[in-house]
Amino acid sequence: MKSSLVAISAAAVVATLVTGLKDRATMQERFGIPAAKPAPELMMMGRIKPADASAGNHDFNAEAVAEKIEAITSPQPPAPDAPEPNVAKEPPAAPQAEGSQTAGQPAPVPPAIVTEPPARQQTAAPPQPDVDESALRYFASRGDKVRLQAEISRLQALYPNWVPPADPLAVPQNGDKQLETMWKLYSDGRYAELRRAIADRQAADAGWRPPTDLLDRLDVAEARARLINASDLKQYGTVVDIGAATPSLLTCSEVDVLWRVAEAFVRTQRSQRGQDAYAYILKNCGDPAERRATVEKASTLLDYQPMQALLALEKPAADGGREFDAIRDNLARRFVAESNEDPKLAIAPSYVARLEKLAESEGLASDALLLGWYQLRRNNPADAEKWFRAARAKEETAVASQGLALALIARKSPQEAEDVMFRWRADSDDATSTYLAATANLMALQPPADLTEEVLHRIATEVIARKYVPTAQQFGWYARSLNQFQTAARWFETALAWKPDDEPSAYGLAVTRAQLNDRKGVLDLQRAWAGRSARIANLEDTLVSNDGAPPAKPPMAPQQPVQPAQPPRPPAASTQPEPEDSVRAGRPAMETVAVERGPRRARGCSTTIDAGQLAPSEALSRGWCLMEINRPMEAIPAFETALQSPVRKIREDAAYGQSLAYLRAGLSSNAAVAATRAPQSRQRAAELQVAILADRALEAFDAGRYRETLIYLDQRAQLQQERIDLMVLRGYSYFNLKMYDDATRIFEAAAATGNRDAARGLADVRNVTHPDVND
Repeated sequence: MKSSLVAISAAAVVATLVTGLKDRATMQERFGIPAAKPAPELMMMGRIKPADASAGNHDFNAEAVAEKIEAITSPQPPAPDAPEPNVAKEPPAAPQAEGSQTAGQPAPVPPAIVTEPPARQQTAAPPQPDVDESALRYFASRGDKVRLQAEISRLQALYPNWVPPADPLAVPQNGDKQLETMWKLYSDGRYAELRRAIADRQAADAGWRPPTDLLDRLDVAEARARLINASDLKQYGTVVDIGAATPSLLTCSEVDVLWRVAEAFVRTQRSQRGQDAYAYILKNCGDPAERRATVEKASTLLDYQPMQALLALEKPAADGGREFDAIRDNLARRFVAESNEDPKLAIAPSYVARLEKLAESEGLASDALLLGWYQLRRNNPADAEKWFRAARAKEETAVASQGLALALIARKSPQEAEDVMFRWRADSDDATSTYLAATANLMALQPPADLTEEVLHRIATEVIARKYVPTAQQFGWYARSLNQFQTAARWFETALAWKPDDEPSAYGLAVTRAQLNDRKGVLDLQRAWAGRSARIANLEDTLVSNDGAPPAKPPMAPQQPVQPAQPPRPPAASTQPEPEDSVRAGRPAMETVAVERGPRRARGCSTTIDAGQLAPSEALSRGWCLMEINRPMEAIPAFETALQSPVRKIREDAAYGQSLAYLRAGLSSNAAVAATRAPQSRQRAAELQVAILADRALEAFDAGRYRETLIYLDQRAQLQQERIDLMVLRGYSYFNLKMYDDATRIFEAAAATGNRDAARGLADVRNVTHPDVND
């Protein structure tokens, strides 16, 4: 029974050795490290050399080991003159069964652990090589199982026919106390002291030779120390060279060395070799903690695609999950971050979904930031805004504010973007660039944003300090929208001083000078830009003429030509409002939409009926009829019914009529929506836009929003020459904004035509600016 247990133990140890030795050969083959090729002369000191120099093959022979196990575990007939086996070298033979047989008869042989042909059982076991096993006993006596296993693996690699003892403690104790001290120095990692102790003893005893095993292990240990030191110093080429010269280090018992060699491969632009090293660990090494650490280390060095190949080597976990579930959250963060750096990288949606769940459950600002940048890089500003806002709610930082500002700019909300980034504008170069981009987009809004003096002042301060041309140029256009032409000219001139080749600023300056009647300034610009800008050279074709005609290209924004204004034309329907009809009842005749008079028809719409019961063509006729008798609210549903017609012409006329009806009812926003319900000709579109803008200007003035009134009037003036009554409205808007110089200029121009309202406005300005002068 005892011998059977010993045999089983020996078989288990050898099986462990098989695994350890097979992974070394696999590693050599995978990394392309030569097994028998001589190393460079400087690397020879790091190579393990077997005691028998004539041995050519150091690979582990699994068949020979199996045969050896069978030989030593199968009972042999006792020889009368056989010497007592050395228990330190050979495991004991299995005991015989109880009950001896009669003399002269062979004893029955119990079944062997490994079945062999009878002839094989009679073959004598090959002789054991002369191996120094003192290190085995030393490590076993100290309970150092890791080094004990590493020593067994090393000896098995050097001596393929050697079988480790079943009990390393049974190896005879070394009586050499000095040698025991040397082994202790080795075990403690004091290699320099060990070298010195060996040298001192050799000097004292010329006939003493250190054990080959000790020297071999010392060489390997020193190679390991050099490799680790080179890795710490980031000398990756040296790491690879030492690993190639010391293949006994490249096993599962030296996972840290494998990690360092893998990193060295990646750092020296041999990523595939590094991936192979990590894959080797996952294919051959079984320690769960080391396997997880391998994936974590690889994820910091390898790209997304190689990592997917490594993750495919994952094993099922004991609890039914997956082996790397504990680190999958961090992997998701890593992969999303990598995709943020490379927007073209497509990662599995499962990683994004996992990170979204983490951000919602754990509430980390860092997770929300990763998701915000991920969505922003893929042109999903709405989703990006959501995550950036979540990040700022947890922790308001420059990075979160910058991401939110970029998302807001993409969503055409630069005013909030400017407000978000103002606090962080000087935090970094990226933050400054984001803030300035927000200001440029804000100043370029159409219609122009209604900004407070405080916001305008802080934007102007930053733009001047940074000499940021795009926003300076947009300041020029913004000032023009408020009819502050002198201010606009100064901003355009400033932008050109910072960037003399900025053509949009030069164009804006040319237009502004022309509007200020600075003909010489315009000619100077045209000469300076001759051959470089066709629109500056041909500026006279787009400027306001001497008789007050509107410009063909209103310069409200740089390089943004607008279609020339067309004289309004009526629709082709025969039943349309007469030219005397005002667009808006109950208001002064500030703006009208003139249409041709059609043939008179009997007024058949005086009675109230449900327009939804009519055919589309009949509903269209009823709608125009109701407009003629100034009943726009009843005309609106009639035109709505006509919009359901399959005939395109009827739908166009119905959308046009409904827009006019809404305008007359004082619902300019509804009129704008109705105008888009069917395609309109350019003439009709311009006509409606002029009327809608005039209506909105009146509404804004009535509500006391004078700056907004000016914006609508400016937009309307781009499409059609401003009427005298609207000039009066503009003058009073300036007056209420306390812009008395601008108001005086407008009232004087309108009063010159004999308009009494303009003369009254001029008097109002004088009463405020010169209260001591009585009319």
